[in-house]
Amino acid sequence: MINAKLAAQSHVNHQTIVKISETVAFGGKELVIIGGPCTVESLEQMQIVAQKLATASVHGLRGGVYKPRTSPYAFQGMGVEGLEILARVRSHYNLPVVTEVMSISQIEVVAAHADMLQVGSRNMQNFDLLKALGQAGKPILLKRGLAATIEEFVMAAEYILSHGNPDVVLCERGIRSFDDYTRNVLDLGAVAALKQITHLPVIVDPSHAVGKRELVAPVARAAIACGADGLIIECHPEPEKSVSDARQALSLEDMVHLVNSLKPVATAVGRSISEAGAGLEPAPIFLAA
Repeated sequence: MINAKLAAQSHVNHQTIVKISETVAFGGKELVIIGGPCTVESLEQMQIVAQKLATASVHGLRGGVYKPRTSPYAFQGMGVEGLEILARVRSHYNLPVVTEVMSISQIEVVAAHADMLQVGSRNMQNFDLLKALGQAGKPILLKRGLAATIEEFVMAAEYILSHGNPDVVLCERGIRSFDDYTRNVLDLGAVAALKQITHLPVIVDPSHAVGKRELVAPVARAAIACGADGLIIECHPEPEKSVSDARQALSLEDMVHLVNSLKPVATAVGRSISEAGAGLEPAPIFLAA
């Protein structure tokens, strides 16, 4: 029995709805699909991504600006400049933005530019950060730690909830194992369990789970079939040229194809994927300063 006073499921039909915009909410009958590159590289890159996704059944935009990298010599993100790019693209294409916050000192500036603040797997048990995010005033996307148990994951969410923020979405992104063929092991059993244990929305990140673009689509469909409330997927205009996680990024065309392939799966399990935005073609952003 997990001792989570606020995150625990109190009734079989109790499901928290977490809104990140007037039209996008996690936890209802409609699934939420978030797409975009691992890292914001330029305004032009994000414009190309947003323009393509805004014409498909994709409901939000992801892009990292503060990057926790294994090597201190790897690209660490664009910081505030990247946040300004995200905010500009969000406004133009009407796509709510999800981006990672890595420290307490970053919360204020990230919250000023994004609709949802992500806690990455490395920070799942950064308890001071979780407490501060309880007072951030923005929805939180909490990713499961690299080797966290289900109980540890739920109790990390409890830190945010207990400090005043009820808007938490859980994200299963795979846990570390001895086999390096896939980047991690996607725990779909945890998705099903979390839907019973908690009232919080649960989504899946298939990109970080498998680490190879050709494996993303099958596990994404499996995630929807087992009850996930949505997906967050990496895609890039030129995946091979991505400065971060190039091997797992889908092309934009493959991203659109994947989303379309999810629709019959969603229907089969009594869910749906909104067509909102499909067919719209906003004019490009003028790139000159």
